[in-house]
Amino acid sequence: MTAENERTITSDMGMIRISDEVVAVIAGLAATEVEGVAAMSGGLAGGIAEVLGRRNLAKGVKVEVGTEEAKVDLHIVVNYGVRIPDVAWEIQENVKNAIERMTGLRVLQVNVHVQGVSFPAKEKGGEREEPALK
Repeated sequence: MTAENERTITSDMGMIRISDEVVAVIAGLAATEVEGVAAMSGGLAGGIAEVLGRRNLAKGVKVEVGTEEAKVDLHIVVNYGVRIPDVAWEIQENVKNAIERMTGLRVLQVNVHVQGVSFPAKEKGGEREEPALK
């Protein structure tokens, strides 16, 4: 019996189970590798986990995994000045390739939701001002 949040592959040697969380982590890491991505936007729960010292590698990622296919939604923050469509297209390709290569799933959709823009830090009176998310 398998959980709904796992993909099970049966072979002559036994079973391989890949959880949805693993697919989400792969997607999140592949997205953050793209130049122009400032951060993943994970909402309140992701922010609380980071305050408690736990890095959530699936932050800002929602996956729907079937027996052979996957659909991914990514919520990101981009760096100011980048061409957003180019960054989004590169994210889609990188995430699709990573999931398909590592899990064998066929990726049907990679939806990119741009949630904000990160501005560069400015020097202000000898102190460094933190980037603002808008």
